[in-house]
Amino acid sequence: MNESERVIVVWLPDWPVTALRQQLQSTATEPPAGDPAEVPLALCAQRRIVACCAMARAAGVRAGMRERDAQAICPTLELHPHDPDRDARLFLPVLAAFEQVVTGLEARRPGLAALRARGPARYYGGEEPAAHTLLSRTAQLGLHTARIGIADGLFAAEQAARQPRAVTVVPPGESRAFLSPLPIARAAPERLAATLQGLGIHTLGAFAALPEEAVRQRFGSDGVAAHRRSLAAGPRHGTDIRPRTVPQELSAQIEFEPSLNTGAALVAAATATVTQFFAALDEAALICTGIRIELTDDTGARHERTWSHPTHLRMEDVLDRVQWQAESGALSAASASASDDRGGAGVTRLTLTPTRTDRAAAHEAGLWGSEPDERVRHHLRGIQSAHGRDSVGTASLRGGRLARHRQEFTPWGSDSHTERNGSAAGLPWPGASSAPAPGLVFSPPLPALLSDPSGAPISVTEDDLLSAVPATLSVHAGDDAGSTAHPATHATVSPAALPRHVAVTAWSSPWPVHEHWWEGSPARVRLQVVLATGDAWLLCHEAGGWLAEGRYD
Repeated sequence: MNESERVIVVWLPDWPVTALRQQLQSTATEPPAGDPAEVPLALCAQRRIVACCAMARAAGVRAGMRERDAQAICPTLELHPHDPDRDARLFLPVLAAFEQVVTGLEARRPGLAALRARGPARYYGGEEPAAHTLLSRTAQLGLHTARIGIADGLFAAEQAARQPRAVTVVPPGESRAFLSPLPIARAAPERLAATLQGLGIHTLGAFAALPEEAVRQRFGSDGVAAHRRSLAAGPRHGTDIRPRTVPQELSAQIEFEPSLNTGAALVAAATATVTQFFAALDEAALICTGIRIELTDDTGARHERTWSHPTHLRMEDVLDRVQWQAESGALSAASASASDDRGGAGVTRLTLTPTRTDRAAAHEAGLWGSEPDERVRHHLRGIQSAHGRDSVGTASLRGGRLARHRQEFTPWGSDSHTERNGSAAGLPWPGASSAPAPGLVFSPPLPALLSDPSGAPISVTEDDLLSAVPATLSVHAGDDAGSTAHPATHATVSPAALPRHVAVTAWSSPWPVHEHWWEGSPARVRLQVVLATGDAWLLCHEAGGWLAEGRYD
């Protein structure tokens, strides 16, 4: 088994929270009333806590906890959405500051960096002096909670950085003994750790005592990887550290004096800068698939947004997005300022930063060209330029319990919510209808009347049961005259095709859907019915009446 090289790991605890606070400070137009560090903060995604500050942890908040449970434990908790792009973006200046004193740095993840210890130790006269040099650099950045671990191998160094001391140096050859008392969950995935604990293996030392071949036969590749971590052993091939390639600076910025207060004027003034931006990309043989546009107005407020494109952005696409962002953000805020008699505000600075790039060679036209695609793209962009960004879009499925909540309309040329945060369409959604989904979904749902054999309306009891046996169903077209259309698929149904006192031949058991009750959402009960005509309908009872959510094919 090969010996592991010495590794230095720099860890910035609670980096997502630190990045959020940096962003809030940079975008604040007025200094905060109190100390921001005294406010418990947490970041959430998909209604669960992703990260939290030390104050929130002291109150009992933990990563993975549901939002409402965290707020129940800590009523003063301030919740913000988690933005991985922000974490990575604001970590780049920290990496650049580190690279002024050391080389060969690898960004393991936002807030965690690693490098080989040999070079810095020889230059600064030892591993510990090199660590204190990095600590002084973090202190200059205002990051006073940084911790550094030095040990044999990357995993052992990461665990050393988790120690409460600012610098933890594990002497050469003692990393296995250092890891031995640590819990098995530090090295193994959650499911494997639970299995090992069930077998009585609770520490890394107990796991390291097992023969590797026996671990391979019983637990496969995941078990072998965890076993090698517990031994503080490096990889069999290559090295633990893969130094990052310092990205080329491709940002572009222009300032306006005086400020510009119309989107057309902003586009005209920014054309030359956008042209230079794409010239730099061409020189680097890159294309841009995502861009961050930052507008600063003359009150100091920053309006920032990240845009993407289905293929790759061109100059006219960026100019369109500059105008859309200005008219929906900075310039609308300027109008509000003017109406408040605080003086008109216009855009004083434009900053363009590519967030995703790719090799231009990977997007070259095929042997027969791509003219049809270019024509389609040209016409779609023309429609958006004439009628607004939301005039052209695509429909997709996302997670949700109600049928209409699963529909997502994304403007063409933008990331969908699913692409940004991961697909939740396949996750369990208690209360959602099982497959197959209705072929036609009404948004908004249509008013319906479910009657018993005597013609009286059927209600729902306190036990979420039907008050009588369903006999007939009537569905009305709602307030709109003519046909009712699905907003994404444009499927239509004529009012004449809707059931009027049609007999119900079969129905499902009603099931309740209780969600967002803390926001005042009504309690809902859903029901599937089959009519004498062969149609099947998905109904929902809320606020004392029935609604038709959809019709099955």
